[in-house]
Amino acid sequence: MSMDDLLWNSLPVPAFLLDPQDRISRINTSAEDFMNASRRSLLGAPIFDRLHIDAPIEEAFARVRKSDAALFVNNVDVGGGNRPSQQCNIQIAPMSGMEAHVLVLMEPRQLADRLGRAGSVKSSARSAIGMAEMLAHEIKNPLAGITGAAQLLRMGLGAEDRELTDLIVAESRRIVALLDQVEQFGNLRPPQRQVVNIHDLLNRARQTAAVGFAAHMRLVEDYDPSLPATHVDGDQFVQVFQNLIRNAAEAAGTGGGTITIRSFYDLSLRLRRADGSGAALPLQVEIVDDGPGLPPEIAADIFEPFVSGRENGTGLGLALVGKIVSDHDGWITVNSVPGRTAFRISLPVAPRGDTD
Repeated sequence: MSMDDLLWNSLPVPAFLLDPQDRISRINTSAEDFMNASRRSLLGAPIFDRLHIDAPIEEAFARVRKSDAALFVNNVDVGGGNRPSQQCNIQIAPMSGMEAHVLVLMEPRQLADRLGRAGSVKSSARSAIGMAEMLAHEIKNPLAGITGAAQLLRMGLGAEDRELTDLIVAESRRIVALLDQVEQFGNLRPPQRQVVNIHDLLNRARQTAAVGFAAHMRLVEDYDPSLPATHVDGDQFVQVFQNLIRNAAEAAGTGGGTITIRSFYDLSLRLRRADGSGAALPLQVEIVDDGPGLPPEIAADIFEPFVSGRENGTGLGLALVGKIVSDHDGWITVNSVPGRTAFRISLPVAPRGDTD
């Protein structure tokens, strides 16, 4: 066996190499175990004849081939062979030197559980959010008293002692801001959908960012003016776009950089629901920055609560973004390498005749 074969079969997760027609041209030992089938029976078979993936993976393959960049799809149900469906994180990457071939890596969530990570993290995250929701109001009341007392003390102190009272005020306000985020994440109201022009929402978010948290950044618009309307809660999506722009601006640091806000139409993307029905998601919005990129160790879990790539980050901003997009039957993905991070949101067109 060659060194290439040894490395390929040593991968701890199922790996599939697909040809331009999405047929399986190579699999590793973990993939055989995952499929509960032999290599001989799988080679040459269309992957969608052997696997059912509850996500628009066909479109993801096309996007990877077109953009020549990797794509992550997280927390999707995958079934096949004689085994029940299980939740997986999927990474799709182009194969250098092999035109139109793609590499598909699947990490079953059970594997993460065996490593002692996923189940406990998700459970503790839900418990922490629930507990914080219950306690937030009670915690914020004494914090307001502490802040007020520190401000009163400050008036009678010298410069050196005032630094300590300023620290008390600043840290108290930081705790209140965190509690506000937790409350917002847990108590987000159901979407109040209206027919809206997505560019109106993007402009609202951009204008707020330009005079505030992204004032040090160069904001570039790249809109497709012919896009039809969508059907979303406008206020919630302004919040989504502001959170993504804020993340990009904070990742860049004080040195600044460029954030490109892009919209375009892509008819190929469809979302497959759990009941087997499909829905087109042709409206695309991308928030792209030229910052350092996401740390690889958190890229697959970036939309989970309390996962953050920044020191002192709460890890709730992107979790809230993912929740809002999901509540609107949309789709969000991220593709990140040093120098280019792109968050892409895919949304449906407003139903015909709907003017609400």
